[in-house]
Amino acid sequence: MPGDDTKLRILSTTDLSGIDIPLTDVVSVVEQAYRALADGTSVTPPKLTVKPADGRSVAYAMLGRDGTREAVAVKTSYKHGLKEGRELQHYYTALTLYDDTTGLPVAMMDCGRIGALRTPAVSALLARECAASAARTALVIGTGTQGRLALPFLLSTLPELDRLLLYGTHPDGIAAVRERLAAHFPDRELEVVTELRTAAAEADIVLATAGPRTPAAVEADWLRPGALCVLVGYGIRPSTLHRADRVIATSAAQMAVTGTDMADEHGRFPTVHAEFPQVIAGQASGRTGPRERIFAYNSGLVVTDIALGHRFAELAIARGLGTEVALWR
Repeated sequence: MPGDDTKLRILSTTDLSGIDIPLTDVVSVVEQAYRALADGTSVTPPKLTVKPADGRSVAYAMLGRDGTREAVAVKTSYKHGLKEGRELQHYYTALTLYDDTTGLPVAMMDCGRIGALRTPAVSALLARECAASAARTALVIGTGTQGRLALPFLLSTLPELDRLLLYGTHPDGIAAVRERLAAHFPDRELEVVTELRTAAAEADIVLATAGPRTPAAVEADWLRPGALCVLVGYGIRPSTLHRADRVIATSAAQMAVTGTDMADEHGRFPTVHAEFPQVIAGQASGRTGPRERIFAYNSGLVVTDIALGHRFAELAIARGLGTEVALWR
C-alpha cells in the first residue's frame, strides 16, 4: 500500500462505517490470521494490562505481527466507568498499522468496528470446528455489540442451523438482532426465549455474549450431551467450563488473565486441551466425540485485528478515505 514516512493516515469511525465487507470475507481473513499464527509466521506477545485499585477503568496494549500481510501493529483499548451503567462508560480502542516490507506507516484507525466483526467471526469459526456434526439449534445470550452479529456469522459457517434462539432483556437490543439477521439472512426466523434453562437444554450451540450485569447464568447440568458453549462475555456459569469434557481456548494464557471470573474457588482453571490456532490449522482436534460437552473461550488475539484492520485499510485507501496528518514532519 502507498505510504509516506512523514504522514500518518487517520481512519475514523465514519470512514470505516461506509466500507461494506461480506461476512464470509471477514471469516476468511480471520481464519487466515489464525493459520499464520499456528505455522509460526505471525507473532502475538502477551497483552499488557493496567487498572487502578478501585477498578474504575481497565486498559490493554497489544503488539503483534501478521506474517501473511507483512504488517506490524499496536492495538490499545481503554474503558472507563466499569462500575457505571453503559451510558456513562467511556470506551476507546485504536489500531496503528505499519508495513513491514516498506517500513512505512499504513494507518491509525478506530478499532471498534474491527472488533465488532472479528469477535463474532471467531465464534463462528469455533462453532464450525467444535460443534457436533448434527448441530441444528443455536442459542445466543445477549443483544449488545457481539450479540447482534452473532447469528449472521454463525449461519455463514454453519448454514445447516435451522433453529435460532435469542435470550435478551433489552427491547432495543432484541430489535437490533432481528434487524441484523434480516439484513443478512432475510429468510431466517428468530425465536426470542424467556425460559433460559429450557432453551439451553435444547441448544447444540450456546454463545454467551451478554454484559456483566446479565441475569443469565447457564449451568453445566442444563446442557445436552454434545453441546458447545462459547464464552465471549457473560451468560454462563463457571460450571460449564469446569465440567466440560473438552476445553478449547483461542489463548490459554489470555483465558487465565481475562477469564478470572470463570476460575474455581482456588483461582484455578481446568486443562486447556487445545488452542484454537492449532485447531484451525489441523494440528489439534476441536471435537473428538459426538457427545462431548465442549467449552470454548473466545478472547481476542491481536493478529486477527491486524489482518482485518489491514484489509479495511486497503479498502479505505483505495477509496481515498481518511485524513493524512504530517505527524513526523
